[in-house]
Amino acid sequence: MRIIVIGGGPSGVTAAIKAKNDNNEVIILERNDKILKKLLLTGNGKCNYYNENFSIDDYNSYDHSRIEQIINDKNIWDVRLFFDELGIIPKVKNGYYYPVTNQASTVRDALIYELNQKGIRVFCNSFVSNIEKKEDKFLIHTEERDFYCDKVVLSTGSYAYPKTGSTGAGYVFLQEFGHTIIPPLPALVQLESNFPYCREWDGVRADVNLELYENDERIASEPGEIQLTDYGVSGICVFNLSHIASRGLYEGKKEELHINFVPFINTLIASWMDRYNKKVSSKNLKEFLEGFLNKKIVPIILKCSTLDENRHYNDLNTEEKMILYKNLSDFRIEITGTKGYDNCQICDGGIRLSEIDLDTMESNLVKGLYITGELLDLNGKCGGYNLTTCWISGLIAGKSIGDESDTN
Repeated sequence: MRIIVIGGGPSGVTAAIKAKNDNNEVIILERNDKILKKLLLTGNGKCNYYNENFSIDDYNSYDHSRIEQIINDKNIWDVRLFFDELGIIPKVKNGYYYPVTNQASTVRDALIYELNQKGIRVFCNSFVSNIEKKEDKFLIHTEERDFYCDKVVLSTGSYAYPKTGSTGAGYVFLQEFGHTIIPPLPALVQLESNFPYCREWDGVRADVNLELYENDERIASEPGEIQLTDYGVSGICVFNLSHIASRGLYEGKKEELHINFVPFINTLIASWMDRYNKKVSSKNLKEFLEGFLNKKIVPIILKCSTLDENRHYNDLNTEEKMILYKNLSDFRIEITGTKGYDNCQICDGGIRLSEIDLDTMESNLVKGLYITGELLDLNGKCGGYNLTTCWISGLIAGKSIGDESDTN
């Protein structure tokens, strides 16, 4: 058999490696001048390729009941074995797996070495314009030449971060074959707000608890470090909620973040503030709040509470104190947008899992067509979860194809 993998990202390369044996030919078509370009950016160049703490609750899909068919103990263990076979020595930090070198190029080079050892040909700068099914064969059109093959692995990526070659072409090919695509929207992305004091808090990092409200109903929460910016908010806790906000905005819903700037207060905030005030009663409100808040946040909290910074905590009436407590522990900003595909790490949405045989990653509509990686309606939190989906789907598709060619 001849197998063509369209897309030289993590899932495509993994599928190619596992599909190749002595009975078949495997070719990768990559539109960039190099394969695995996006991999080099992951984990800030360190490549957070895996996470030891896995749960289906770390993932999102519109076919949620099917997530466990991909994210399960067996498939996750297969990823561990795959990286062992590649010779990648892990460095584990808080459950996050990095190569011990702290260089994404270590993972890339190990994968490329395996491709070379197996004799897998890679055609870079190959733009696929169309895929046709002709009886039991596929005809793949590129700008340079056409390819006939027995099986196709579609691993083109989503719309996320188009500078790395992700144009969303795979969605078009899948729709032409009759597949349903849930509109892919930016996820793991920064959120924008029209809050008037964004420029004043730009650059602040703070440990917070975040709650996301949709149409005034609380629907999700996330603890972690928030990054306050001149356009809105960023940080891992924001990224992990962004797929919900992105979809909600697309559907015309109101999206609002509630920020608890004092998550360390694990008792009644009024009691805590009263006790704290006894220690620093001579300080004015500005000095009082700077004892436990970033200095850039303090004037914003006071403005939103309509309180003069020169007043003292003891001088506040009950209503004024309640407003202050609310802005400290339940500060609200409306989300008006995301930073878009140019800045997102992944997309929410994609091909429905119900349209794929998840034991093989073969299309239920088109025999011989396999779909992997970011094209799937399956996305996870920050921390190596999305790369793991790429490894798993690539391993499943590649092994299925390799086993079949052995049998034939």
